[in-house]
Amino acid sequence: MDLKQLTSKQLVRYDIQSTDKATVIKELVRSLSEEGVISDEQAFYGSVMEREATSATGMENGLAIPHGKSDVVNEAAFAVARLEHPVDEWESIDPNNKVELVFLLAIPTSEAGSTHLNVLAELSTRLMNEEYYAQLLGANNSEEFMTRLDRFEKAKKAAPKKAGKTILAVTSCASGIAHTYMAAEALEKAGEKLGYTILTEKQGATGIEDRVTSDMLKKADGVIFATDLPVKEKDRFAGLPFVQTRVADPLKRSEALIKQVLNNPDGKVEVREGDASQRQSPQNGQKQGVLGEIVQAVMTGISYMIPLLVAGGLMMGIAKLGAMPFGLVNEINDISFATDSNEFFVILHHLDKLGFMIFQFIYAIFAAYTAYAIADRVGIVAGFVGGLFANGVHFRFWGIEDGIASGFLGALVLGLLAGYVSRYLNEKIQLNRNLQAMKPMFLIPAISVIVIFLANFYIVDPVFGGLNLAMERAIIASAEGGEIVLSSIIAAATAFDLGGPVNKAAGAINIGLAADGIFPLTARVLSIVIPPIGLGLATVLDKYIVGKRVFDANLRVTGNTSILLGFLAISEGAIPFMLRNPIITIPINIIGAILGSLTAVMLGAVQWLPLPAVWGWPLVENVPAYILGLLVGTLFIALSNIFIRNNMINRGKMTIEV
Repeated sequence: MDLKQLTSKQLVRYDIQSTDKATVIKELVRSLSEEGVISDEQAFYGSVMEREATSATGMENGLAIPHGKSDVVNEAAFAVARLEHPVDEWESIDPNNKVELVFLLAIPTSEAGSTHLNVLAELSTRLMNEEYYAQLLGANNSEEFMTRLDRFEKAKKAAPKKAGKTILAVTSCASGIAHTYMAAEALEKAGEKLGYTILTEKQGATGIEDRVTSDMLKKADGVIFATDLPVKEKDRFAGLPFVQTRVADPLKRSEALIKQVLNNPDGKVEVREGDASQRQSPQNGQKQGVLGEIVQAVMTGISYMIPLLVAGGLMMGIAKLGAMPFGLVNEINDISFATDSNEFFVILHHLDKLGFMIFQFIYAIFAAYTAYAIADRVGIVAGFVGGLFANGVHFRFWGIEDGIASGFLGALVLGLLAGYVSRYLNEKIQLNRNLQAMKPMFLIPAISVIVIFLANFYIVDPVFGGLNLAMERAIIASAEGGEIVLSSIIAAATAFDLGGPVNKAAGAINIGLAADGIFPLTARVLSIVIPPIGLGLATVLDKYIVGKRVFDANLRVTGNTSILLGFLAISEGAIPFMLRNPIITIPINIIGAILGSLTAVMLGAVQWLPLPAVWGWPLVENVPAYILGLLVGTLFIALSNIFIRNNMINRGKMTIEV
C-alpha cells in the first residue's frame, strides 16, 4: 500500500527546534495548511488539541501520533516531524516516553469508507512494527524518509498453539484511525506470544473491518472491548466473558488484558431486550450476496423504525384511552379541542396529534436506515426523502388531494434504491483533494435525491396509483358476486398492505357502499384489527405453543405495541412484521382476515359504521358473532406464524436473536 500518496516531502519536517508539544503540533498544522490539506488552521488545531485532552497520543520508543477529525480537512493526509530535541512533556502510554518522531493525522469527518482512511489505518498498523519504525527514525532527511516510508514487509503471523484459547477483541477510538489499529496489533502480538488466537474487529472510521463471524463466536472463550466509543452490535457477543477497557490500554498491558478475560473477566455480555442497534452479520466470513445484503438492510431499517412506531402508538393510545371515559374517542382529534376550556382535553388532543405526526415519519426512518445499511451515511438523505414519498407527504405540498401513497412497499423499494444509488456514487465519483468535501455534502445528496424523485414520479406513484384503480374496479365488479365474495375481497385488500394503497382503495369503496346502504363495513373493520392483534399475539404465545421463542427481541417489543394499536384500529403496528418476512406474513394476514370476516358475516354480525376500534364494537349488530370472527382471524394468524416460523427454524431456514 502506497503511503506516500497521503504526504509529501514538504510535509516531512526536520527543522522543528521546539521541545513544546503545542508548538510542534502548530508547526505541523501550518504545514498542512500551506499544502492545501486544511482550510482553517485554527479550527483544525482546536480539533487536534481537543483530541489530546481525551487520551494520550504519545506511544513509546519516541513515537507520538496526534490526530484530528474536522470538516476543515479537505482530504485525509499526514504530516511528520523528526525532532532534533525530544519532547519530554507529551502524555504517553509509556510514562518515560520522550517524543522524537511525530505523525499528525488529518482526517475529514465526511470521508468515512475512503481509500485514504484505509491508508492511514495501514500507517498506524505499520508503526507497531519495531523494524519499520526504527528505519523511519533513522532517516536523515525528508527524501530518505519518503523512500523508507513504503519499505515494509508484513510479518507472517505464527500459528497459535493448538491447545490455545480463542479470544475476540473489538477496538475503536474517537477518530477511528490510530489507536483503533495499534490496539488491535498489540493484542494480536501478545496473543501470539502467549500461544492464543486473537481475532480483532476494528470499528474504525471506515466502518467495521474484519467483522467477527458466527463461527468465530462459537469458538470464542472471551472478548476484549478496547473501545473509547460504544461497541456496535454488542449483542452479538451475548454470553461471552468480557473485559471493557480504554483503547489505549492494549498498547501498554495487552498480555494482562488477555489473562484477565480468561481468569477474571468483568462479567458476561448481556442481551439487551429490544436493542434497536442490532444488525445482523453474515453467517460466515464471506461477502454477502445481493439478497443477503437486502435482507440485512431491511432488518436494519426496521430496527430503527420500531422505537418511532412504539412512541407514536403510545401517544395516540394514551389520548384515546384518556378520552374514552368522556365519550370523546373519535372527537378528541377535532381542532376545537386545541383551545378547549378543559386543559386535560387540550393535552389529550395534542397527544393524539403528536402520535399522528410521528407516524408520518416511520417510513422515512425505515427507508433512511435501510439505505444507511447499504451505503453508510451518504445514503441517509435519499432514503429519508424516499420514505417521505412513500408516506404521501409530497401530495400535500403539491396540492393533490386524492393522491395514493405507496406505503410500506414504496418505502421498501425507494429505501433500497437510495442505498444502492448512493453507494455507487460514493464509489465512482472521484475528485481532487481540494474538492473532496463536496462529494458527501453536495454531489451525492443532490444526485441521489433527484434519482429518487424521478423513480417515484415516473414509476412508484404511477404503479401504486394504477394498483389502486385496478383494485377499485375489481371490488366494484365483485359486488354482483354476493356477500361472501365481496366480503372476502374487501378483507383481503384491507389486510394486504396495512394502510397502503390497496387498503385505502378497499376502504374508500366499502365506505361509499355503506353510505348508500348497499353493503356494510363488517369485513372492512374486522380486517383492520385482525392482523396487528394476531401478529402481536403470536409474539406472546410462541413460547407456550412450541416451547421456545420464534420471534427476536425487536419483534417481541413490536408485538406488544401491535396488540395495543390493533385495539385502537391502527394497523401500522404490524408493518415491521411484513417488512421483515413479507412472503410469510402477507398471505397469512390475508387468509386470517378472510376467515375472521366470513365467520362473523356468516353468523350474522353487521357493522355499518366505520368504527373498527374497540369502542365501536358495542355498536355492532350481533356482537358475539363479531367477537368470534375476531378470535378466529387472530388465532389463525398467531398460530400460523408460530408453527411456520418454528418449522423454518428447525430446518435451518431461519435464525433469530433470542
